[in-house]
Amino acid sequence: MGTNSRRTFIKNGLLASGAMAVTHPVNLFANSKEQPMKNITIKTVNSNFEREPLIRPFGFKGGYMSEIWQTISYLESTSGQHQIGLCTQNVLWSDAKVFANNSESAGNALMYAITERAQQMIKGQSFTSPVDLLDQMLPEVYEYAKKVTSNPDLRKTFALNALVGVDNALWLLYAQENGFTTFDDMIPKAYKPSLSHNHEKAAAIPLMAYTIPIDEIKTAVDKGYFFMKIKIGQPGTQAEMLEKDKARLSAIHKAIGAVRTPYSKNGKLPYYFDANGRYEKKETLLKLLDHAKKIGAFEQIAIIEEPFAEELEFDVSDIPVRLAADESAHTDEDAIKRMEMGYKAIALKAIAKTLSMTMKIAQAAYERDIPCFCADLTVNPILVEWNKNVAARLKPFPGMGNLGLVESNGHQNYKNWNTMLTYHPHSNASWVNAKKGVYKLNEDFYRKSGGIFDRSEHYESIFAKP
Repeated sequence: MGTNSRRTFIKNGLLASGAMAVTHPVNLFANSKEQPMKNITIKTVNSNFEREPLIRPFGFKGGYMSEIWQTISYLESTSGQHQIGLCTQNVLWSDAKVFANNSESAGNALMYAITERAQQMIKGQSFTSPVDLLDQMLPEVYEYAKKVTSNPDLRKTFALNALVGVDNALWLLYAQENGFTTFDDMIPKAYKPSLSHNHEKAAAIPLMAYTIPIDEIKTAVDKGYFFMKIKIGQPGTQAEMLEKDKARLSAIHKAIGAVRTPYSKNGKLPYYFDANGRYEKKETLLKLLDHAKKIGAFEQIAIIEEPFAEELEFDVSDIPVRLAADESAHTDEDAIKRMEMGYKAIALKAIAKTLSMTMKIAQAAYERDIPCFCADLTVNPILVEWNKNVAARLKPFPGMGNLGLVESNGHQNYKNWNTMLTYHPHSNASWVNAKKGVYKLNEDFYRKSGGIFDRSEHYESIFAKP
C-alpha cells in the first residue's frame, strides 16, 4: 500500500465495495537489506479479549482501575500465513474523561470496539509497510473513536492504544512474509539510527503509586532496584497536592537518599517522578523543586514526566530539571512540538502508541539529540518484550551508564501475573525476569528478540479452528 493509495469507508465502518485501489509504489520504508518488501494482502481478521484482575485498585489521574483488558488481534494473509498481536488496554491513562464518563467495563468495551473497527477496515487491503498502513488508518480510526466515545476532544492516544495489537500483528506478518527473523532485521532503514545500540543490560523500572508505603520503596531498593517511577501530583487542590508531594519527596529521600548504585554516573539513586499532568502552573512545580533543593534531593531528580496537562502549551526550557513528555507526545508531530517547548526527554510507549508510531517518535528525538526511555502501561509479559526490544536499542540515557531503561510494573499489579508468564513462549529464559533491578540482555535475547516472533500456545489456542 503506497502513499498514493486511497481508501473509502461507508459510515458504519464496514468497507465499501471497491474500497481500495491498490498500487505498487516505491517502498519508502525499505529494510536495511534494501530488498523490495512484499505486497501483503490481509484475507482474514479476528479478535478476542481477556479480562485480567488486579491485586488492588490501581489509582492515578483521579481514578482507580480494578482490571485490565488484554485484547488479541488475529490477521491472516492471502498466502496463508497468520500472526497474533497483543494489546493491553488502559482507558484511564489514554483518556481520563472517557474513563470517568463510563463504567470501567464500558470504557474498555469502547476501546475494544475501535480495535475491531480497525481490523475490519484493513480486511482485504494490501500493505508493504506497517508504518505506512498505520499512517493511513489512524485519521479514520481516530474520527471513529471520537464518535464512539461521544468525545470530540478525545486524546489521540486512545485510538493509538486501541491499535497496538493490530499494529503488532502487522509487524509480525510483515516480518514473516519478508523472511525477517530478528527485531534488528525488521527495523526499517529510516528508523535504524535511533535504534542502533545493543545494550547488555536494561534497568527494570518498577512503579510506586501514591498508596505504596515508603517501606515497600525501601524494600525494592534493597532488592536491587535503583531507578523507580514514583507517582506525584496527588489528589486535592493544587495547594494540597503540593504539600502532599513535598512530604512524599521528603519521606522517600530520607529512606533511600543515601543508597548508592554502580549504574548512575554520580553513584546516587536517580529519582523519576510522574505527575500525569496534575500541575497547573510552572510556579507550583518550581516550589516542589525548591523543596527538593532544601532537603538535598534536587541533584538526584533525573526525570519529571508529564508535569503539566497537555493543553498547557508553554515553554518549559527554564525549568532546571529534565522534563519528559509522555501522554502529550501522541505522534511524532506532537513529540516534536513538545521538544520545541523545552521538554528534554521522551517516554516511548511501543506497547501503548504502537511500534510504528514509536519508531517515528524515536527517530524524531534522535535527530534532535533528545534522549528516550521506555515507559510501561502495566502490560502483559509478552508486551514487556516488545518494550524491551526498543529500550535495548536506544542511546544511553544522560547520567546513566551504558544500559537501557524500561519500566515494567505488571508483576506488581496483576493478580495472575505468574499465570500470564506461562503464556510467554520463553518464560524460563534468563532475560525474562529482572535480577537485582536489571534485565540481562544477552546474545540469546537478541537472537530470539525476546521471543516476540515465537508463537504463544495460549493465544494461538484462542483462534484454533475446531
